[in-house]
Formats: sequence, C-alpha cells, structure tokens
Amino acid sequence: MTASRPKQITVIGAGVIGLTTAIKLQEMDGYQVTIVAEFLPTDEPTPAQYTSHWAGGHHCTAARDNSRQQKMDMETFRVFWEMSEPGHPAEKCFIRTPQYDHYFDDRGHPKGLEAMPDFKILPKSELLPGAVSGVSFTIINFDPSTYLPYLHRRFLDAGGKMVRGSVQHIKQVVEGGAAIFERGGTPAPPDAVIVCTGLGARKLGGVDDMTVTSVRGQTIILHAPWVKSGATRRLVEDGMASYMIPRRNGNIVLGGTRGVDDWYPLPRPETKVWIMERALALWPEIAPPEVREERNPTIDDLYPLVVGDGVGFRPERRDGIRLEVEWVEANGAKAPVIFHYGHGSSGFESSWGSASMAVELLQGALKERTSN
Repeated sequence: MTASRPKQITVIGAGVIGLTTAIKLQEMDGYQVTIVAEFLPTDEPTPAQYTSHWAGGHHCTAARDNSRQQKMDMETFRVFWEMSEPGHPAEKCFIRTPQYDHYFDDRGHPKGLEAMPDFKILPKSELLPGAVSGVSFTIINFDPSTYLPYLHRRFLDAGGKMVRGSVQHIKQVVEGGAAIFERGGTPAPPDAVIVCTGLGARKLGGVDDMTVTSVRGQTIILHAPWVKSGATRRLVEDGMASYMIPRRNGNIVLGGTRGVDDWYPLPRPETKVWIMERALALWPEIAPPEVREERNPTIDDLYPLVVGDGVGFRPERRDGIRLEVEWVEANGAKAPVIFHYGHGSSGFESSWGSASMAVELLQGALKERTSN
C-alpha cells in the first residue's frame, strides 16, 4: 500500500510563533512544513522588528478574564516546565526562580497565577511602596538567544525546511509555495499557508492589518549572577514599567518600556538611565555585593555590569490575537490561509497553546477541503 503524500504547509514568519507552530506540525505525521521568512533566528545583528529575540523574558500570564488566552498560557507553561526539567534538550534555555509581583490597583493578580508552583500572597510588610497587593511564586525564565536557536534546530532536525524570503503578498505563496524564494526551486501550490508575521501583518499584501502596531520595549542586560530571584512592579507610568528577570547564564534583564506606536529602533540613552535608576531604587541587590557592603550603590556601579541593550517592537493587535481561516485563490490555486498573529507581549507565554489552536484550525480546513 502506497503511503499518502504529506500535506505541504508553508509558514510565513520565523519568530517564536512561526517556529513553534511549524514544529507542532512537522513533528506530527502527514505534514511537510517549510518556513519562509525575511528574518531568521540565526541572524546577527537582530533588528528590532524581529521582536522574539528581544523578549525579557519569563512566563507570567496576564490573561485576566480572557479565557482563550488563559488556555494558551497554561498549555505553554506546562510545556516550558517540561523543557526546563534536568536532562531535557532545552534545559539550558530556562531557569526556575522565585518571582515577586506587586500590583497597584484593586484588580490584583491575574486569574491563573494561583496555579503557579509555590504561589503565596505577599504580606503587606513585603510590598513595594504604594503597592496594593502582591504575590510570589516559582516562575520559568527563558533566554531567547538560546531558546530560538533551539527551536530552529529542533524544526530542522524533524525534517522541516527554512527559506529566506520577503513575501510581498500571500497570493505569491498560495500559488507557488516557498520554492519561489529558492534558487532552482520548483514552484508548486502548498496545501495550506499559515501567516505568523507578527508586526509584518501591517504591510503584508492580502493581510494589510493596520490594527497591528508596535509597542516598543527597551531593556538592559547586566551580568549579575548574585541575583537569584525576579520581580515586577506592575504599574505603567508614562510608558515605563519596572522588572528584573534573571537568566541561567548569570545575566539579568532590566526593563522596561511600553511605547505604543513607538518605532524608534535604537536604545534611547535617557531611557536607559531611567530604567537603571528605577530598578536600583526598587531592588538595590542588583548592585555588586562588595559595593553594597561599603555604601549605597548608584547607577555608576551598574554600568560596568552592562553587557547589552535591547529594543524590540511588540506586535500588539487592537482586537487581540488573530486566529482565523480564509480561503485564498491565486491564478487557479486555492488554499486555506490560517492567520496567526497579534500576540503583543505574550508571544512566548502563549506560544505552544496558541500553536495548538492554529493547528486545529488548519486540520479543520484541510478536512473541509477533503470532504468537498
């Protein structure tokens, strides 16, 4: 009996959403997946519009009353927890640390946090000045500079293909697949296309979603291996917030900003100063221990620790994550196109759960094609 031909799937975009969705499919029977993207995880330097590289990042749901987001986030947390187990191939991308979150309005913590390991309500005596409430729990922190290459390798090792290309219109891919961007490739219509272009959804022909905009984030990376826990001051003032996120390699990430419709691609020096001043005031333990033993530290004590600055454009969408199917025709070819973008600041936190929903949409569309 002859085995059936695997379904040919083209994923547009190689950020965390595109990579995760492609892996989910490629590791299932019956699919051959090709990613086509302008920016790849191995690119150096990485531009601000390849947002995934510049994530903080940690898994801390902010879903609140959004049940779909809660489902995505919790599935992803379970996957991250498994990946962070000793001996897992992705173990070195993650670290589990204590986390302290402080809230400044009566809403308190988001739903779902109670399910986090070691969850506790902070006593008033441990809250930051002005905070109304706070919680602590064990969090999973990740390092995009190691996690994205891990996803890249995992996808290729599973038999996936990756092609660099700048897609101008989804009809290009519906008609000719990713091969139109390969030298010597043989164009052929894929069975389905998945659009995971993040901020690129604004200008991609056939999508043209102007409800997606940049929410600029600026961060600083310090080498401070003595910091063993993370914290977030969950109050945005003038587009600024404060957090510190330890990484496995001894670095910590200080943030950050939420600049809506802010497209400046370089670190602003004045913002860097603000981030460090605020972080030091909230968490003086980020300064070297030997300095703290002698005197009160200043930001001048932090500059020698700086190993990098980050700027990324979070792809925020007015109506939230888009998960929809449309059938698109191009010169006689017709394929279902799954739109899977608009994750904003929750791309990593929702990645595996969101990918599962995108795969369900794809399978439903292909089943519909078969039945017709």
